[in-house]
Amino acid sequence: MSRLQVVSGKGGTGKTTVAAALALALATEGKRTLLVEVEGRQGIAQLFEAEALPYEERKIAVAPNAGAARSASGRDGGGRRAGGGEVFALAIDPELALLDYLQMFYKLGGAGRALKKLGAIDFATTIAPGLRDVLLTGKACEAVRRKDKQGRYVYDYVVMDAPPTGRITRFLNVNDEVAGLAKMGPIHNQAQAVMRVLKSRETAVHLVTLLEEMPVQETLDGVAELRAAKLPVGRIMVNMVRPALLGEPALALTSDGEVRPAVTEALTAAGLGSAKRLVGPLLAQAGEYAERYALERAQRDQLAAAGLPLHELPLLTEGMDLSGLYTLAEELRQQGI
Repeated sequence: MSRLQVVSGKGGTGKTTVAAALALALATEGKRTLLVEVEGRQGIAQLFEAEALPYEERKIAVAPNAGAARSASGRDGGGRRAGGGEVFALAIDPELALLDYLQMFYKLGGAGRALKKLGAIDFATTIAPGLRDVLLTGKACEAVRRKDKQGRYVYDYVVMDAPPTGRITRFLNVNDEVAGLAKMGPIHNQAQAVMRVLKSRETAVHLVTLLEEMPVQETLDGVAELRAAKLPVGRIMVNMVRPALLGEPALALTSDGEVRPAVTEALTAAGLGSAKRLVGPLLAQAGEYAERYALERAQRDQLAAAGLPLHELPLLTEGMDLSGLYTLAEELRQQGI
């Protein structure tokens, strides 16, 4: 499993929810996961029913124990404490990330804070969007590479809630963006270091979609763009999948004009005196379901043709809350994430 998990998807597909569920799913048996937000929407805090995230890494959840076997010492093979792992979260602020960068390479200290007060930091990240993306991706990649005093990775996994599919390739391909800003020097070197992580086996880019025509087409286009840019495509996550209500034999009957008398008879036998009035609306609903089922199956077949692992997450009819997030995490674990 790649250590940097990037999650993208068309707006409205629930990519932030899937990213959060993935972070929980990965944080099992003592693993530690960092969930990174780069769009400034505070969607992660809302999902975990927490206060707005500051520009610092903060523990936001504890994952349940997956129940795997543990050693007698109670520790896993990496030396971490076995049991439910921890999920940390970070909302990256481009301005503050640039201040970190300036301090790291130029030791500006108080001068950097003065630049922020003058609006220079905001100006720099606005006129040079390529620089902004370097800062955002760079912070996530730094967390991937960071080690503690014992030489172990601080985080086993970093999950990034990334920009939508239409912008993901440009966002991740920061090396091309920075080429117009700097041919050499610290910014250029930083971009090169970021790209070494993003184009390596340490990274996997997952795309979230629904079983609808527009999200599926955008997902397939995104896969093609990522592959053309030689960025590592991971899995396709199909979100909000409706349960199958009718089997194939029942679906076949919905288009059979001769089935009406049999349905009327069955309803009457069940004690429904208004069977003749009910049968029409019931068959109409069944026909609508059959049509939607056929459309969803066609979209699923298109996704399967991309040749990527396909995971499906159920539609939670009661809405998304913290309990639902843990439910989706368990679904991902059962599917081998």
